[in-house]
Amino acid sequence: MSHTAHIPSHRKPRRSASKLALRAGVAGGVLSTIAVAGAAGPANAEPVTETIEMPTLGSLGTDLASAVSASAEASQQEALDQHLLAQENAALQKAAQEAKKAKAEADRKAAAERAEKARAEAEAKAERERAEAAERAARAQARAQLATTSASTSDDSGSSSYDSSGSSESSRSAGSDSGSSASEEETTQAPVSGSAAAIVSFARAQVGDAYVSGGTGPNSWDCSGLVQAAYRQANIDLPRISYQQSSMGTSVSLSDLQPGDILYWGSRSGSYHVAIYVGGGMYVGAQNSSTGVVERSLDWDPPSGAVRIL
Repeated sequence: MSHTAHIPSHRKPRRSASKLALRAGVAGGVLSTIAVAGAAGPANAEPVTETIEMPTLGSLGTDLASAVSASAEASQQEALDQHLLAQENAALQKAAQEAKKAKAEADRKAAAERAEKARAEAEAKAERERAEAAERAARAQARAQLATTSASTSDDSGSSSYDSSGSSESSRSAGSDSGSSASEEETTQAPVSGSAAAIVSFARAQVGDAYVSGGTGPNSWDCSGLVQAAYRQANIDLPRISYQQSSMGTSVSLSDLQPGDILYWGSRSGSYHVAIYVGGGMYVGAQNSSTGVVERSLDWDPPSGAVRIL
């Protein structure tokens, strides 16, 4: 053990580098002041002293505190800006989600409304078709009853055709005339069969339907649309336009018509209207928007000619 170990150390504590630098700066400033004073002027002149102010510990502390404060404020502002930006982004995302949800709900409601509208239209159409079918059935029944009544009336008039004088000759003569008239009527109203029957039956079933330009059924027709549909019942495909229909088949005289013949108005290759002859001097046609589909006598609107397809 050293003989000086028990002697307390007189070494001064080590000063920090910042304090040493500060003291060196102050000492340097003082020495500079003394040097300037010594070098200025002659020996007998008044000594001039120039003082250079050096930063003090107080001013350095103030500047440092200001810098720290400014940095803290900048950090707070940055944090506030980031917070506001995050809030804006969150608000935008929420608005986008709500808009997407609202659009999906609107699309769902629109689809439901379209489905409801389609269902209502389908029900209305079905109801119209049922009503029209019932009306056609009623018309067909009325025509059948009218035909039965007409036949019964003809029989009654034939059996009661006696002369009021009671003469047997008059009776025979009346009976003979009645018989010949009945025979002619039966020839005129001979039952229609085959393809012609299908065409005539279909045409008559549409009587009362509406006329619509370009209509092809089932409840509205134009003239050529009705003729085309009627012939389709006999598995015959006709062109769609009236002048094309009247250009088909063979020409027949209006005095030699048969049920199912096509009547036309205008020239054969340039007709503007067609209809179907149904027998008994009658035809069925979709005339115009005022009358619709009607059954008329040839005398009501005499056609220009006729063609026979069957």
